[in-house]
Amino acid sequence: MAASLLLAGATAAPALAQQAYTVQSPDGHLSARIFTGPQLRYQLLRDGETLIDTSAISLQLSTGEILGKPALVRSQHKGSVQQIISAPVYKRKTVNDHYNELTLALKGDYSVVFRAYNEGVAYRFATSKKAAFDVVNEEATFNFPANDSAWVPYVRQDNPASFDAQFYNSFENTYTVAPLASLDSRRLAFLPVAVNAAGGKHIAITEADLENYPGMYVNGGHGQTLKGVFAPAPKDIEAGGHNMLQGVVKTRQPYIAHCEGARNFPWRIMAVSTQDTQLADNDLVYKLASPSRVADVSWVKPGKVAWDWWNDWNIYGVDFKAGINNDTYKYYIDFASAHHIDYVILDEGWAVNLKADLFQVIPEIDLQQLVDYGKQKGVRIILWAGYNAFNRDLEKVCRHFSEMGVAGFKVDFMDRDDQAMVNFYYQAAATAAKYRLLLDFHGAYKPTGLQRTYPNVVNFEGVHGLENMKWETNSDQVTYDVSIPYLRMLAGPMDYTQGAMRNATRGNYRAVNAEPMSQGTRCHQLAEYVIFESPLEMLCDAPTNYMAEKECTELISAVPTVWDNTMALNGEMGQYISIARQSGNYWYVGSLNNWTARNLTLDLGFLGNGHYKAEVFKDGANADRAAKDYKREIIDVPANKQLTISMAPGGGYFARIYAE
Repeated sequence: MAASLLLAGATAAPALAQQAYTVQSPDGHLSARIFTGPQLRYQLLRDGETLIDTSAISLQLSTGEILGKPALVRSQHKGSVQQIISAPVYKRKTVNDHYNELTLALKGDYSVVFRAYNEGVAYRFATSKKAAFDVVNEEATFNFPANDSAWVPYVRQDNPASFDAQFYNSFENTYTVAPLASLDSRRLAFLPVAVNAAGGKHIAITEADLENYPGMYVNGGHGQTLKGVFAPAPKDIEAGGHNMLQGVVKTRQPYIAHCEGARNFPWRIMAVSTQDTQLADNDLVYKLASPSRVADVSWVKPGKVAWDWWNDWNIYGVDFKAGINNDTYKYYIDFASAHHIDYVILDEGWAVNLKADLFQVIPEIDLQQLVDYGKQKGVRIILWAGYNAFNRDLEKVCRHFSEMGVAGFKVDFMDRDDQAMVNFYYQAAATAAKYRLLLDFHGAYKPTGLQRTYPNVVNFEGVHGLENMKWETNSDQVTYDVSIPYLRMLAGPMDYTQGAMRNATRGNYRAVNAEPMSQGTRCHQLAEYVIFESPLEMLCDAPTNYMAEKECTELISAVPTVWDNTMALNGEMGQYISIARQSGNYWYVGSLNNWTARNLTLDLGFLGNGHYKAEVFKDGANADRAAKDYKREIIDVPANKQLTISMAPGGGYFARIYAE
């Protein structure tokens, strides 16, 4: 890691009624102004234009102190950092981490740190206290200068009885777009959220390095202000919920976090874009996460997964009864092996129901036999586990299944992000790493950089993924698909689970549990393997359906899941998106469209000089009526590197580009 650090000397500052401090981004466009005195406040500006107006921040402690009220400066430190971060499981091999930093040491054994990057600004509190304390509440406000529209994913409760009821949720919903003052003040929204600003700018709000602390929601409907809201820490938790696999909070503490003395608090991130594509190619969460705590990550193997649950184990043309049994999973393993797919997952059902005990396996499943069979075929097994079943004896579970030869776990139904649940994520990640197990957190809050700290955590849900097409009749998934690259994906990888071979136009779609379909075209599904960041990428459909679609299956199985480089080419939030990703000598380009037919020109100038060819999958001439219609062809990339493409309503485009 190459790094340069320039620190200005500490300078004493008198405790005046109010003082102002400024930190600027390396390119000089963004700046944060911090005001101290009676109340700690900040402003966010770009080229002198106010993006976030003066906003108060503070921490209320159980000792009676309020860190930030007042804010009396003892000293300041300014610094500049430029370093290269190695990123072994990410959308690029290396990340350029360049920022200017201001640290204000404040009376009361605490400090506030502001970092200014070219792509956004972040701040965090830190304390040097020696005694334990509780954080009763945190004040995190975002005052916007105009009543601009916001993109918010509400917690999915239309008429919530209280804020507390909303702290129990799956962190998946489509986006509501409305002026800030028109947001529903009764409802919480989970992060990331984004606010439009003048001149096509966006300010996206999220967080990073969320350790031993609850996640932040935002609440609107207060004029032009978004307010941070945090779940109180649980006091009494009982097993309950889905198949007794969830932790149901019965009572809560009068604080949001218990802290053992000195600590850093999470980063509050405000990513800024002047073009929408900048949000689709932003690294702030990864940069602000704690560095890897896993010394050797060579055993972490991202890849593709043949998945059983979405397709309802619905295979056909076989002489055995398909379901949760060894014959079915050997069929999945054979399919994965034949198509160079790294993993097969055993989703819910392999362990005895309602026991929350992973050591009680149903008689139809012989796990060791499946693991050994997969090993012979070059395919490893991942096991689904409900939260309670996984957490009740974390060390024993990880040790036992690692010794068996299992590759990892998909852990589901956490559905909270209070302090206790956040701590579970870290404990699970550390224990799984000890036994060289991968983790995919399903039923999860959005990523906050844990995937950098523990690279064996390869995926997170926290997304309104394709599973919802099994039962939802009114959701506009296609529009959602061209929104999440700018919003949810800003936080990190997504366990979206694409790959449907049954595809439907807007008018033909219907929810079918046992034979589900996607909204949009076949090429929309194929392009998602490029567009969506997901180091552990599932093939959601049935092996039988894939084997009937040889071209598409070969394409899906060949697309990498981690990358050497990534760049967003063009797009508009909620309209369309094009992204290029490099792996070795190949560039993969994907485009996704909303429900409006569209022609685009892709600038492939990054290829440089030379002659290039592309394997292309594009919407067929009749894809607007028969969504599965597509055409594969080999084309010459134009000499001027300007490639014009067409996409049907709900369409997509895929290209694999290589030098001739």
